[in-house]
Amino acid sequence: MTLDPETLRRAMRAWTTGVTIVTAAHGGQRYGMTVNSFTSISLDPPLISVALRRLTHTYTLVEQSGEFAVTILSANQDNLSERFAGKIADIADRFAGVETERLLLEAPLIKGGVAYFNCRVVQSIPVGENTLFIAEVIAAKGEGEGEPLVYHNRVYWKLTN
Repeated sequence: MTLDPETLRRAMRAWTTGVTIVTAAHGGQRYGMTVNSFTSISLDPPLISVALRRLTHTYTLVEQSGEFAVTILSANQDNLSERFAGKIADIADRFAGVETERLLLEAPLIKGGVAYFNCRVVQSIPVGENTLFIAEVIAAKGEGEGEPLVYHNRVYWKLTN
């Protein structure tokens, strides 16, 4: 018996996550997408993972370049999460009007985030409609300061103490 995808989707809404934008650049193209399937795997060596849907521009650029960047969004960047999730109509270039910066890689980082990572893919594993990318962090910036954007039950939240 196979679980209905919608049943899983509804149950997973109970899982609270941070929100990131994963970006990639290759051959003069750049693209990015909102991702909450991001996690640290190891500090030594420094490894993280992200899962990207295979039928996306970002996935294609990560496959071609073998690298990507991750921005952990701040609490006031929910509009950027929506933009890079493709939820705002009539935006041909998701980066239009968005301030970016770089660390070591060509892939852009979104200014105003709470942390940034440059990553080189060390392994890719096809899983269902996605690919799980395990990547070495080659550069990072951020001290854990600032309030992160949090997503729970299809709504953005702010952390309170």
